Amino acid sequence: MEDGSDAFAADHEQVVFCHDPDSGLRAIIALHSTALGPGLGGTRFYPYPSTQAALADVLHLSRGMTYKNAVAGLDHGGGKAVIIGDPARDKTPELLRAYGRFVQSLGGRYVTACDVGTYVADMDVVAQTCDFVTGRSEADGGAGDSSVLTALGVFQGMRAAAAHRWGQPTLSGRRVGISGVGKVGHLLTDLLVTDGADVVIADVSPAALARVQSQHPQVIVAATTDQLVLADLDVYAPCALGGALTTEVVAGLKAQIVCGAANNQLANSTVADQLLARAITYAPDYLVNSGGVIQVADELRGFSFERARERTLGIFDATAAVLREADEENVAPSVAADRLAERRIAGVAPNERLFLPGRR
Repeated sequence: MEDGSDAFAADHEQVVFCHDPDSGLRAIIALHSTALGPGLGGTRFYPYPSTQAALADVLHLSRGMTYKNAVAGLDHGGGKAVIIGDPARDKTPELLRAYGRFVQSLGGRYVTACDVGTYVADMDVVAQTCDFVTGRSEADGGAGDSSVLTALGVFQGMRAAAAHRWGQPTLSGRRVGISGVGKVGHLLTDLLVTDGADVVIADVSPAALARVQSQHPQVIVAATTDQLVLADLDVYAPCALGGALTTEVVAGLKAQIVCGAANNQLANSTVADQLLARAITYAPDYLVNSGGVIQVADELRGFSFERARERTLGIFDATAAVLREADEENVAPSVAADRLAERRIAGVAPNERLFLPGRR
């Protein structure tokens, strides 16, 4: 496979292809590691151009969830799922229930939640045929939308990066550019405006931009994301899809800090070194955006918003620790965060690194 998915798949415990002709479901569930517990990660519903593209995405996302859950201190491994199709056209209750049956067939090795293209109401439908679903509505026994704590965690990571860079844990008076003001980005805007930041936004959706402007007329709208990344920013916050930090983007960045909600922001392995060489402080994406997974994991215990919120606030200290270690070891922050996750996983006995429901 030209995109390297074959090598990536070999790094995974289990990859399941799901097909239900009656509903039109085509999905892939990937479990990267269950060393720390059942794989936990959302379901992305997206119009991939090919099955190969969907496979490449789910493999990267599930690996990212292993590291995210480990760094967040959760007793969960990394899993992710993608449903291939246009959610506006192809999403039906029958398809979601069929998907739920496939998740159920894994017996609890994978626990799903919302992601791009799926929402709380969708998880309620999936839960009709599956016991291993989080991110459900409060009326259906869940915790509701996890975007609130995802945004809070990114804000805490940004505050920690600001303290590391400028000596003060605030964005007051700083210019922050947010690319993507959807589920999480618009909530992050609220937090930043309240903190006194000057915010510039970009999004492909005119409706998303209009919503932010209606709430915060002082926010500036960039014509495009390309224009945004070249602007005079103190902080750049990628909050849309992955791969936002390419070699070309980093070369043109004027921001001193990168901290956003998007998953898998580094387009390739050289970008982290490029950020380090340019002295741009990078707050690792899977560390700062873990508020959402902290919430859905808490849902499995009988959800307490205050308990989940308190744990999410800890992202400030976790980010500060990773940035300090990166400086001390003269490595990229993404490397320091990876090492933290890998130490947790290495602490599990080799014969216990495969989660078997009912055996732990």
